This record gives sequence, structure tokens and C-alpha cells, in this order.
Amino acid sequence: MQELIEKIRADIAAGIEKAENGTRQELFELKMKYLGKTGEISALSKGMRDVPAEQRPAMGKLVSEVRAWAEEQFERTETLLKKKELEARYKSERIDVTMPARFAETGTLHPVSLVKKEIIECFEGLGFEIYEGPEIEKDYYNFQALNIPADHPARDMQDTFFITEEFLLRSQTSSGQIRVMENKRPPIKILSPGRVYRSDSDATHSPMFHQMEGLVVDKGITLCDLKGILDEFARRMFTKETKTRLRPSYFPFTEPSVEVDLSCHNCGGKGCRICKGTGWIEILGAGMVNRRVLENCGIDPDEYTGFAFGMGLERIAMIKYGINDMRYLFENDVRLLKQFKD
Repeated sequence: MQELIEKIRADIAAGIEKAENGTRQELFELKMKYLGKTGEISALSKGMRDVPAEQRPAMGKLVSEVRAWAEEQFERTETLLKKKELEARYKSERIDVTMPARFAETGTLHPVSLVKKEIIECFEGLGFEIYEGPEIEKDYYNFQALNIPADHPARDMQDTFFITEEFLLRSQTSSGQIRVMENKRPPIKILSPGRVYRSDSDATHSPMFHQMEGLVVDKGITLCDLKGILDEFARRMFTKETKTRLRPSYFPFTEPSVEVDLSCHNCGGKGCRICKGTGWIEILGAGMVNRRVLENCGIDPDEYTGFAFGMGLERIAMIKYGINDMRYLFENDVRLLKQFKD
């Protein structure tokens, strides 16, 4: 048995010498070969019962010594390998501070956000306050108070996302006008931006889009005041030569109602592909606030009048930046967004 112990010691020494240039996994496998539960040194301990009784103390001492020596050798070698691995890791992860820094690419505002910011700045300069209403709205504010009762055919003009019979995803920011008129007495001059939702999706429509509503209520407000405000908006938003044109239309919450066209900024009104040869581009709807809407909000229509207008921000962005498909605005294509960097 003594010869076996010496052979094991020699094998361990040779194995550790080789393991010093290997990996910790290889060292672990070597350690288990000798010190594991079924290892060779453990087998020596189990074989002590076959040793004559008078030799057991001496053999037991030799087995204990070789075990202690082996554990010390394995621990020393593992410490050495840990140190080597750490040095190799430091070397591979070392940062060369003399190398040029990586280019940190900056982002930019989305074209819809740029248009929203520009429109708000335009109307704030004209004395408008900003009001943002809730996106989950009551049927009363989205329809009924705007002169669109439950059986009104105008509800068919837009396919609405209802949550319950009472609540819905607002289909227009006009609901914010009602909330303001209920809680504030004239004079009122507000701009209400926000997301709206309709079940519609194609190249010029999206189930979620952004609107900007304007409302002015005071004594003696006329359609001429509306025309003047929109003229100024068009000149600030597009070019100083941009003109506006009002065409009769219908909205249940305004009377009279108008569609507002802008002279094409691309051709100056001469006719081109963008304006389909007409020289004009439809941009928003507007009109004088319906008497019933004022009455619903507790405002005397015989004393006060007002006008309202609403525009889609995506449509403004498409016209301003020459984008021909609204879906491009929601695809998060970096190639498109990079074009709007300063």
C-alpha cells in the first residue's frame, strides 16, 4: 500500500505541473480524480480495513499526509490559475484611453412633435392658452355636449373605439373645449392638442393620430376673426405668401361650418402634383360655435359668440415635409427620422 501511496503522490505532482498551464476546469477534474468521494485517495481510506491491524496506524498516517499534501497542492494551483485568469481578463478588457472616443449619435424630435411645437408657439404668440384633456373620455363630452346625441347621423362619420356605453377613446380633442367652457367664463382663448383614436387605417389615416383644436369665445366674435387668425397661422407655419380659402361645410358643433384650404406652398397656387393641380390643399375644419354647444356649457349665445377650428398634426407634417404616406410617421424608420436633425 505504501508503494501505491507513493505512486499516487507522483501522479498528482505530474498532473498539477501540467494543470498549471491549463484551466481551472481541468484542475477541478484532476482534483475529483484523487480527492472526490470515489477518488483514489478516498479509496485508500476505504481500503484500510484490509490492512493488518498492527500496520493500520502507520498506513493511516501516510494516507492522511498524502491527502493533506494533495489538498495543499490543489489549493495552491487553483490560486495560481485564478490569478492568471484575472490578469488575462484585465488585459482583454483594458481600455486604451489614447484611442478616439466613439461617436455618440444624438436624436431629434419626431416630425409630429416638431409640428406640434411649432403650432403651439405660433398660437401662444397670438394669446392662446394650452389645455390638454383626458384621452379616455365620456360620451357626453365627446359627442352629446357637442350637439351629437346618441341617434345623430354625424356619429357615423367616425368609427369610435368604445370602452363601455359611457366611456370611449376620444375621437376628437373638441371634448376639451366643452370641459374648458364648463369651468371658465368668457373671454376664452385656448388651444387643445392631443392624441385621438378612430378605427381607420390607410395611407392618409391612422387609428391613432394627433389633433390640435382651437377655441375663441367672447363678445362680438365673427367669422372674419376666424379668417384673420387662420391667415396669420398659415403665414407663420408655412410661408408669408400662403393664403387661406374658406369653403362651406358641415359640422354639428359649428354653424356656419367651413373647410379651410391653403394655397399650395410647393407651386404657389399654380397647380402641381401635391395639390393635384388645384393650387389648394385642404388642411382643417372650422366654424362658428353652435348656439346649442354654448348653451350646453352654460354660456349665453345671445351675449357671446365664438369660433373653433381643428387640424390633424400628421396632415400638417405630411404637407410641410412632403411625406406622402402617414404610416411612415409611425414605423420608427431611423432613415426617415434622421432627416429631421438640426
